Amino acid sequence: MQSKIITLFMALVAFTVQAQIQTPQPSPGAEIEQVIGLTEIEVDYSRPAMRGRTIYGDLVPYGKLWRTGANTRTKFSTSTDITVQGKELKEGTYGILSVPNKDSWDIIFYTEAEGGGAPKELDKSKVALTVQAKPENTGYDMENFTIAFGDLADGSTGMMYIMWEKTRVPLKIGTPAKEIAMKSIEDVMAGEPTANDYFQAAAFYHEAGEDMDKALAWVSKAVEMNPDAFWMSRRKSLIQADMGDKKGAVETAKVSLAAAEKAGNADYMKMNKESIAEWSK
Repeated sequence: MQSKIITLFMALVAFTVQAQIQTPQPSPGAEIEQVIGLTEIEVDYSRPAMRGRTIYGDLVPYGKLWRTGANTRTKFSTSTDITVQGKELKEGTYGILSVPNKDSWDIIFYTEAEGGGAPKELDKSKVALTVQAKPENTGYDMENFTIAFGDLADGSTGMMYIMWEKTRVPLKIGTPAKEIAMKSIEDVMAGEPTANDYFQAAAFYHEAGEDMDKALAWVSKAVEMNPDAFWMSRRKSLIQADMGDKKGAVETAKVSLAAAEKAGNADYMKMNKESIAEWSK
Protein backbone atom coordinates (compact mmCIF):
# COMPACT_ATOMS: atom_id res chain seq x y z
CA MET A 1 0.00 0.00 0.00
CA GLN A 2 2.78 2.35 0.97
CA SER A 3 4.61 1.63 -2.28
CA LYS A 4 1.46 2.52 -4.26
CA ILE A 5 1.19 5.85 -2.41
CA ILE A 6 4.83 6.61 -3.12
CA THR A 7 4.36 5.74 -6.79
CA LEU A 8 1.29 7.99 -7.05
CA PHE A 9 3.12 10.81 -5.28
CA MET A 10 6.09 10.54 -7.65
CA ALA A 11 3.74 10.60 -10.67
CA LEU A 12 2.04 13.75 -9.38
CA VAL A 13 5.42 15.41 -8.82
CA ALA A 14 6.54 14.50 -12.35
CA PHE A 15 3.31 15.90 -13.83
CA THR A 16 3.68 19.10 -11.82
CA VAL A 17 7.27 19.57 -13.05
CA GLN A 18 6.32 18.99 -16.70
CA ALA A 19 3.13 21.04 -16.74
CA GLN A 20 3.51 24.70 -17.74
CA ILE A 21 0.98 27.47 -17.39
CA GLN A 22 0.00 28.97 -20.74
CA THR A 23 -1.55 32.43 -20.93
CA PRO A 24 -2.01 34.89 -23.84
CA GLN A 25 0.79 37.40 -24.34
CA PRO A 26 -0.22 41.06 -24.00
CA SER A 27 2.08 41.92 -26.91
CA PRO A 28 2.01 38.89 -29.21
CA GLY A 29 4.85 38.28 -31.62
CA ALA A 30 4.45 38.71 -35.35
CA GLU A 31 6.59 38.04 -38.38
CA ILE A 32 6.06 39.51 -41.83
CA GLU A 33 7.90 38.54 -45.00
CA GLN A 34 7.78 40.58 -48.17
CA VAL A 35 9.57 40.26 -51.49
CA ILE A 36 10.27 43.61 -53.13
CA GLY A 37 11.73 43.19 -56.59
CA LEU A 38 14.16 40.30 -56.04
CA THR A 39 14.90 41.16 -52.41
CA GLU A 40 13.48 39.24 -49.45
CA ILE A 41 12.64 41.41 -46.46
CA GLU A 42 11.59 40.03 -43.09
CA VAL A 43 10.42 41.92 -40.00
CA ASP A 44 10.09 40.20 -36.62
CA TYR A 45 8.31 42.29 -34.00
CA SER A 46 5.81 42.40 -31.12
CA ARG A 47 2.35 43.97 -31.27
CA PRO A 48 1.35 45.87 -28.13
CA ALA A 49 -2.26 47.11 -27.93
CA MET A 50 -3.60 50.58 -27.17
CA ARG A 51 -6.07 49.31 -24.53
CA GLY A 52 -7.53 52.79 -24.15
CA ARG A 53 -4.17 54.45 -23.59
CA THR A 54 -2.74 57.54 -25.27
CA ILE A 55 0.28 56.27 -27.17
CA TYR A 56 2.44 59.00 -28.69
CA GLY A 57 3.42 61.78 -26.36
CA ASP A 58 2.48 59.64 -23.35
CA LEU A 59 3.14 55.89 -23.33
CA VAL A 60 5.75 56.53 -26.04
CA PRO A 61 7.26 59.93 -25.17
CA TYR A 62 8.24 62.35 -27.91
CA GLY A 63 11.95 62.89 -28.40
CA LYS A 64 13.00 59.69 -26.60
CA LEU A 65 14.68 56.62 -28.07
CA TRP A 66 12.14 53.81 -28.51
CA ARG A 67 12.55 50.12 -29.38
CA THR A 68 9.72 50.52 -31.94
CA GLY A 69 7.36 47.94 -30.50
CA ALA A 70 7.39 45.88 -27.32
CA ASN A 71 9.32 43.05 -25.68
CA THR A 72 12.50 42.51 -27.70
CA ARG A 73 13.71 44.88 -30.39
CA THR A 74 11.99 44.87 -33.73
CA LYS A 75 14.29 43.05 -36.18
CA PHE A 76 14.58 43.93 -39.85
CA SER A 77 16.39 41.64 -42.30
CA THR A 78 17.17 42.20 -45.97
CA SER A 79 18.68 39.68 -48.39
CA THR A 80 20.38 42.35 -50.53
CA ASP A 81 21.64 45.89 -50.20
CA ILE A 82 18.67 48.28 -50.37
CA THR A 83 17.82 51.94 -49.95
CA VAL A 84 15.57 53.35 -47.24
CA GLN A 85 14.29 56.86 -47.92
CA GLY A 86 16.91 57.02 -50.68
CA LYS A 87 19.84 56.13 -48.38
CA GLU A 88 21.87 52.93 -48.68
CA LEU A 89 21.50 50.06 -46.20
CA LYS A 90 23.69 46.99 -46.53
CA GLU A 91 22.37 43.43 -46.61
CA GLY A 92 21.92 42.05 -43.10
CA THR A 93 19.80 42.06 -39.94
CA TYR A 94 19.18 45.17 -37.88
CA GLY A 95 17.23 46.33 -34.88
CA ILE A 96 14.81 49.13 -35.72
CA LEU A 97 15.00 51.91 -33.15
CA SER A 98 13.18 55.21 -33.45
CA VAL A 99 12.77 58.66 -31.97
CA PRO A 100 9.14 59.70 -32.50
CA ASN A 101 8.17 63.37 -32.66
CA LYS A 102 4.97 65.13 -33.67
CA ASP A 103 6.24 66.28 -37.05
CA SER A 104 9.13 63.94 -37.82
CA TRP A 105 10.54 60.57 -36.78
CA ASP A 106 14.13 59.39 -36.77
CA ILE A 107 14.27 55.73 -37.79
CA ILE A 108 17.54 54.03 -36.81
CA PHE A 109 18.82 50.74 -38.24
CA TYR A 110 21.05 49.36 -35.49
CA THR A 111 23.53 46.53 -36.08
CA GLU A 112 22.87 45.16 -32.57
CA ALA A 113 19.52 43.56 -33.41
CA GLU A 114 19.15 41.52 -30.23
CA GLY A 115 18.05 43.17 -27.02
CA GLY A 116 15.11 43.66 -24.71
CA GLY A 117 14.62 47.30 -25.53
CA ALA A 118 16.32 50.47 -26.68
CA PRO A 119 19.86 50.96 -25.35
CA LYS A 120 20.32 53.68 -22.76
CA GLU A 121 22.64 55.40 -25.19
CA LEU A 122 23.24 54.82 -28.88
CA ASP A 123 26.60 53.38 -29.82
CA LYS A 124 27.35 55.39 -32.95
CA SER A 125 29.54 52.57 -34.29
CA LYS A 126 26.43 50.36 -34.38
CA VAL A 127 24.22 52.86 -36.22
CA ALA A 128 24.11 51.54 -39.79
CA LEU A 129 21.61 54.12 -41.01
CA THR A 130 19.40 56.91 -39.71
CA VAL A 131 16.56 58.29 -41.85
CA GLN A 132 13.77 60.75 -41.28
CA ALA A 133 10.11 60.12 -42.02
CA LYS A 134 7.02 62.30 -41.70
CA PRO A 135 4.20 60.76 -39.63
CA GLU A 136 0.71 60.78 -41.15
CA ASN A 137 -2.64 60.98 -39.37
CA THR A 138 -4.81 58.12 -40.61
CA GLY A 139 -7.99 59.41 -38.99
CA TYR A 140 -8.71 56.03 -37.42
CA ASP A 141 -7.24 54.02 -34.56
CA MET A 142 -4.92 51.08 -35.18
CA GLU A 143 -5.43 49.12 -31.96
CA ASN A 144 -2.28 47.00 -32.25
CA PHE A 145 1.15 48.19 -33.25
CA THR A 146 1.53 47.08 -36.87
CA ILE A 147 4.23 46.96 -39.53
CA ALA A 148 3.04 46.36 -43.09
CA PHE A 149 4.17 46.69 -46.71
CA GLY A 150 2.38 48.16 -49.71
CA ASP A 151 2.69 50.06 -53.00
CA LEU A 152 4.77 47.39 -54.73
CA ALA A 153 3.60 48.25 -58.25
CA ASP A 154 6.85 49.02 -60.08
CA GLY A 155 8.67 45.79 -59.25
CA SER A 156 11.66 47.31 -57.47
CA THR A 157 10.33 49.64 -54.76
CA GLY A 158 7.75 49.48 -52.01
CA MET A 159 6.61 51.19 -48.84
CA MET A 160 7.02 49.93 -45.28
CA TYR A 161 4.48 51.39 -42.86
CA ILE A 162 4.86 51.64 -39.08
CA MET A 163 1.35 52.08 -37.64
CA TRP A 164 -0.22 52.52 -34.22
CA GLU A 165 -2.97 54.67 -32.78
CA LYS A 166 -3.84 57.20 -35.53
CA THR A 167 -0.24 57.48 -36.74
CA ARG A 168 1.30 55.94 -39.85
CA VAL A 169 5.00 56.41 -40.60
CA PRO A 170 5.90 55.61 -44.25
CA LEU A 171 9.35 54.45 -45.32
CA LYS A 172 10.26 54.01 -48.99
CA ILE A 173 12.27 50.87 -49.72
CA GLY A 174 14.29 50.62 -52.92
CA THR A 175 15.89 47.41 -54.19
CA PRO A 176 18.45 46.57 -56.91
CA ALA A 177 15.94 44.46 -58.85
CA LYS A 178 17.00 45.81 -62.24
CA GLU A 179 20.70 45.27 -61.62
CA ILE A 180 20.12 41.71 -60.38
CA ALA A 181 17.86 40.90 -63.33
CA MET A 182 20.30 42.33 -65.87
CA LYS A 183 23.17 40.30 -64.39
CA SER A 184 21.00 37.17 -64.41
CA ILE A 185 20.08 37.71 -68.07
CA GLU A 186 23.73 38.27 -68.98
CA ASP A 187 24.78 35.04 -67.26
CA VAL A 188 22.01 32.93 -68.84
CA MET A 189 22.53 34.35 -72.33
CA ALA A 190 26.22 33.45 -72.10
CA GLY A 191 25.22 29.79 -71.78
CA GLU A 192 22.54 27.82 -73.61
CA PRO A 193 19.29 29.76 -73.15
CA THR A 194 15.94 28.05 -73.65
CA ALA A 195 12.93 29.52 -75.43
CA ASN A 196 11.55 30.62 -72.06
CA ASP A 197 14.88 32.28 -71.19
CA TYR A 198 14.78 34.27 -74.43
CA PHE A 199 11.15 35.20 -73.73
CA GLN A 200 11.73 36.30 -70.14
CA ALA A 201 14.77 38.36 -71.11
CA ALA A 202 12.84 40.05 -73.93
CA ALA A 203 9.86 40.74 -71.68
CA PHE A 204 12.09 42.30 -69.01
CA TYR A 205 13.92 44.51 -71.51
CA HIS A 206 10.60 45.55 -73.01
CA GLU A 207 9.00 46.44 -69.67
CA ALA A 208 12.15 48.18 -68.41
CA GLY A 209 12.61 50.19 -71.61
CA GLU A 210 16.06 48.73 -72.23
CA ASP A 211 17.63 47.84 -75.58
CA MET A 212 14.55 47.18 -77.74
CA ASP A 213 16.59 45.70 -80.61
CA LYS A 214 17.85 43.05 -78.22
CA ALA A 215 14.34 42.51 -76.88
CA LEU A 216 13.04 41.94 -80.42
CA ALA A 217 15.90 39.59 -81.33
CA TRP A 218 15.36 37.54 -78.17
CA VAL A 219 11.59 37.28 -78.47
CA SER A 220 11.93 36.36 -82.15
CA LYS A 221 14.24 33.53 -81.14
CA ALA A 222 11.72 32.41 -78.50
CA VAL A 223 8.88 32.35 -81.07
CA GLU A 224 11.07 30.46 -83.52
CA MET A 225 11.81 27.81 -80.87
CA ASN A 226 8.20 27.58 -79.65
CA PRO A 227 5.82 28.70 -82.44
CA ASP A 228 2.69 27.49 -80.62
CA ALA A 229 3.36 29.72 -77.60
CA PHE A 230 0.78 32.43 -78.31
CA TRP A 231 1.97 34.50 -75.33
CA MET A 232 5.43 34.72 -76.87
CA SER A 233 4.22 35.90 -80.27
CA ARG A 234 1.90 38.30 -78.43
CA ARG A 235 4.88 39.86 -76.68
CA LYS A 236 6.74 40.10 -80.00
CA SER A 237 3.82 42.01 -81.52
CA LEU A 238 3.80 44.46 -78.61
CA ILE A 239 7.54 45.07 -78.96
CA GLN A 240 7.17 45.64 -82.71
CA ALA A 241 4.32 48.09 -82.12
CA ASP A 242 6.35 50.03 -79.55
CA MET A 243 9.23 50.20 -82.00
CA GLY A 244 6.92 51.76 -84.61
CA ASP A 245 6.54 48.68 -86.84
CA LYS A 246 2.73 48.52 -86.82
CA LYS A 247 2.60 46.44 -90.03
CA GLY A 248 4.93 43.82 -88.56
CA ALA A 249 3.01 43.94 -85.27
CA VAL A 250 -0.25 43.14 -87.06
CA GLU A 251 1.27 40.15 -88.84
CA THR A 252 2.72 38.80 -85.58
CA ALA A 253 -0.56 39.41 -83.74
CA LYS A 254 -2.30 37.29 -86.37
CA VAL A 255 0.16 34.48 -85.63
CA SER A 256 -0.57 34.84 -81.90
CA LEU A 257 -4.31 34.90 -82.58
CA ALA A 258 -4.18 31.68 -84.59
CA ALA A 259 -2.17 29.95 -81.87
CA ALA A 260 -4.55 31.26 -79.17
CA GLU A 261 -7.56 29.99 -81.16
CA LYS A 262 -5.91 26.59 -81.50
CA ALA A 263 -5.32 26.52 -77.73
CA GLY A 264 -8.79 27.87 -76.94
CA ASN A 265 -7.47 30.84 -74.96
CA ALA A 266 -10.22 33.46 -75.06
CA ASP A 267 -8.21 36.18 -73.31
CA TYR A 268 -5.41 36.20 -75.86
CA MET A 269 -7.89 35.90 -78.71
CA LYS A 270 -9.61 39.07 -77.48
CA MET A 271 -6.35 40.98 -76.90
CA ASN A 272 -4.99 40.12 -80.33
CA LYS A 273 -8.20 41.04 -82.15
CA GLU A 274 -8.28 44.41 -80.39
CA SER A 275 -4.62 45.09 -81.18
CA ILE A 276 -4.99 44.10 -84.85
CA ALA A 277 -7.92 46.52 -85.16
CA GLU A 278 -5.96 49.31 -83.47
CA TRP A 279 -2.70 48.82 -85.36
CA SER A 280 -4.45 48.46 -88.72
CA LYS A 281 -5.91 51.98 -88.60
